[in-house]
Amino acid sequence: MAKKVGILFGMEDTFPWAFIDKVNELGGGEIVAEPVTIDKLEQGADYGYAVIIDRISQDVPFYRAYLKNAALNGTYVINNPFWWSADEKFFNNALMSKLGIPLPKTVLLPSHQRPTNTSETSFRNLKFPHDWDYIFNYVGFPAYMKPHDGGGWRNVYRVENPEDMWNKLGETEQLVMMVQEEIVFDDYYRVYCLGKKYVHIMPYEPRNAPHLRYETTHQTKGEELEKLLKTIHDYTIKMNEALGYDFNTVEFAIRDGIPYAIDFCNPAPDADRNAVGEENFAWIVEHSAKLAIEKAKEYVPGKPNISWGTFVKDSVK
Repeated sequence: MAKKVGILFGMEDTFPWAFIDKVNELGGGEIVAEPVTIDKLEQGADYGYAVIIDRISQDVPFYRAYLKNAALNGTYVINNPFWWSADEKFFNNALMSKLGIPLPKTVLLPSHQRPTNTSETSFRNLKFPHDWDYIFNYVGFPAYMKPHDGGGWRNVYRVENPEDMWNKLGETEQLVMMVQEEIVFDDYYRVYCLGKKYVHIMPYEPRNAPHLRYETTHQTKGEELEKLLKTIHDYTIKMNEALGYDFNTVEFAIRDGIPYAIDFCNPAPDADRNAVGEENFAWIVEHSAKLAIEKAKEYVPGKPNISWGTFVKDSVK
């Protein structure tokens, strides 16, 4: 019987179908791919997928529950739904600081509004006022402010000075924000990483309109470029091994030859042909299909088979 690979997705139209076609092409009839179809979700039931690629459960809690149930039955879920549920950007920054990855200086801020069902006494452990002089001097201005667990460029602000930060923080309501040093970059890269081993480095210009962000090229040249790309490759592998993600993108801002990791929690990264361009699209389709087939071949029904990062694995030894 053929092993099934499923893909769970939402409004995407180019990547999912190309992925399905590529798996069916490379699977030789032994591995077959299809969109995941759900008509019921019974506790503990096995719905027969060897591998599922998740592109949408961050927005649909029902799907996240489905994937955790599938993982319990041996499905290899890309990406691990348990870690994805627990993950957040500020923790990732803290983890990378322990691994020696260059990072912008970053501080976590209390939410502007108290969380629902809390009162003043809920915050007796939080000192008022915060040490704002230290925070402002440490991070510097201009700076960026973003949710500590957000994504998709939602609620991201560039702040020019303390007053500007206060004004914009007032718009964030109960979000917990982090304020981060601005890296004025000479070069910028977005990097696909699949299976913690396949790496594709893409020149990227985040200041362009979304459909033009990949319409750029290397600003670094010659031997410096070769050395930079090797460093980016090695950092990318190291970061995804620590996090445990099998499908992720990492962004690096290059300042004075040093790649600073800016954003590295993108477990459902953009893979649309119209956004990333034909060359990048072909790479992501080919290698995601290759990874899915590798994992499908390892599948044993009922045997837990999920990817955990070195941080978690080292913590339980």
